Amino acid sequence: MDPIRRRSFLRMAAAAIPGSTLLSQTAATAISARPVKVFAGSDREGKSHTVGVSSTTYKVLTADTLGAMFVMEQANQKKGGPTRHLHFSQDELFYVIEGEYIVEIGAERFHLKAGDCVLGPRGIPHAWAFVGDSNGRMLLSYSPAGRMEAFFNDREKNGIKKGAYASSTDAETMKAYGMELIGPPLKIDESA
Repeated sequence: MDPIRRRSFLRMAAAAIPGSTLLSQTAATAISARPVKVFAGSDREGKSHTVGVSSTTYKVLTADTLGAMFVMEQANQKKGGPTRHLHFSQDELFYVIEGEYIVEIGAERFHLKAGDCVLGPRGIPHAWAFVGDSNGRMLLSYSPAGRMEAFFNDREKNGIKKGAYASSTDAETMKAYGMELIGPPLKIDESA
């Protein structure tokens, strides 16, 4: 049986089992997902992105996982980070590849260096900032993906000022993408 007909058959078979909504979603994901390799320093689609003060490359697109995850790498040369916010439906993993970052999740503050990571659970306010003296790189993963990829794409498309993380319309915009603006970015000593 050719692969396309086999996939269709397996999806129908999984969906036919009474009460198998989870099974059919899992089977469809396993059948549809494909390995994705993105080379170091490259973007999944070969594009370049700017988010705030970060140069950004997308590593795993929302479509690659049928919405289960979105992953991007941010490269920082300038200190700073985004506004304090929360995600209604996404857990966010912060994994530092290079440099030093401060990540605040709820009332806890974490100083992260290369190889360190911290999970920001959905519904808990958080913010992060690059605080290193050299370059920094951090991998950000959102699970499930929700509308995070669309949020970053639309910010770029709609001309959010390069070098800025926030604008006066962020509260409404963030809510439309499943987030809530809570407060200003972390205060950091840029001379340190």
